[in-house]
Amino acid sequence: MRNWVAGVLDACCVLVFVAIGRASHEEAASVAGFAGTAWPFLAGAGAGWVAGRVWRRPEAVVPSGVAVWAAAVGGGMLLRVLTGQGTAAAFVIVALVFLGATLLGWRGAAALARSRRPAEDRTT
Repeated sequence: MRNWVAGVLDACCVLVFVAIGRASHEEAASVAGFAGTAWPFLAGAGAGWVAGRVWRRPEAVVPSGVAVWAAAVGGGMLLRVLTGQGTAAAFVIVALVFLGATLLGWRGAAALARSRRPAEDRTT
């Protein structure tokens, strides 16, 4: 898998999380508000890419997916605290569950799809 595809999938997971969260709380649909909610989690995911050297095997659940997940949630929450945004316990739990399911989930689905391909096709 190409790194940019994995990066886009990770960013989409974060952006969907933000979109669902903002919609469920009936927050204004402003671009600035959306960006203000998204950037800490995107920055955290980016830090996870660097710390976990995810570009080496971006599709691997372990360690790549776990690194991105942990950094997206942990780094995202830390950045929210530092910028005066909320980090209620329920929000942290929802972030852990949703981002875990999506950031690890697409990697698990990719692994499953790879394992079902004929052996001669698995070299790419």
